[in-house]
Amino acid sequence: MSYSKCLLGGVLACGITHAAVTPLDVAKCNMQVDPAKYKGLVSGLRTIIAEEGAIGVWKGVTPTFIGYSLQGAFKYGLYEIFKDQYSTMAGEENAKKYKGLIWCLGSASAEFFADIALCPLEMVKVKVQTSPAGTWPTSFLPAVAKMSAQSAETRFPFGSIVPLWSRQIPYTVAKFYFFEKASDPDDHNPVVQLFYTHVFTAPKETYSKGTQLGITFASGYSAGVICAIVSHPADSLVSQLSKASNKGKSIGQITSDVGLWNLCTKGLGTRVLMIGTLTGLQWWIYDTFKSSMGLGTTGGK
Repeated sequence: MSYSKCLLGGVLACGITHAAVTPLDVAKCNMQVDPAKYKGLVSGLRTIIAEEGAIGVWKGVTPTFIGYSLQGAFKYGLYEIFKDQYSTMAGEENAKKYKGLIWCLGSASAEFFADIALCPLEMVKVKVQTSPAGTWPTSFLPAVAKMSAQSAETRFPFGSIVPLWSRQIPYTVAKFYFFEKASDPDDHNPVVQLFYTHVFTAPKETYSKGTQLGITFASGYSAGVICAIVSHPADSLVSQLSKASNKGKSIGQITSDVGLWNLCTKGLGTRVLMIGTLTGLQWWIYDTFKSSMGLGTTGGK
């Protein structure tokens, strides 16, 4: 597969899936920023709809789609480039021996640059989603213009880059490691394999493609839950940085003010649902593409 196809695949897998779960993202961000008002997913969504109408739960969908399309393009496209470069540098024998490390280094390197592309759009998205109704433009271009004009307060465009790296790099390393394990002929994906070993115990080929893709989604969802828990504190910091009351505060001071426990837990349930769904959908898109190319689905015997 050429690098350009990986780039386009990243746009498809990341841009569409993140845009599709915008209502969950809106609820999650507001629960992180104002937990006293937005106490849970359902009640939070009801509050937003009551104050802003049904359109309110789709705030930030444009910067979400653009930002994560760019991130996905760099993530998938650069990953293949870095992986090939690191394999060449290691030599054939070491590349095979330490392939897991090469996957991790390649995905971390790709995500480093992908987040630079994502950061300005992510900051716009979070500001639009968490600002009280009527206090910030919800349309994309006016929101960007105001973010830029008030950059001293908003820290636009790269004020959230460090917590964004802290959130995204561990998540991406885990995701690509599992992806590569899935396509490695010597070592099946451990999450998918778990389902085929303990739940769907018949030979994989006896199940329909629909069932196999369902197992792929469930496996991706399970992996996404773990990724969500690990990366949630950094995600909470990204949301906190959008608050006007945190203007001029360092990350350490915000952490102290909010409390580490709150950073780890506020909005976690909604984010688990969101990231689990995202990861499951991305794996499903990935395996659907493989299946359409006659490559078969992930895992099994």
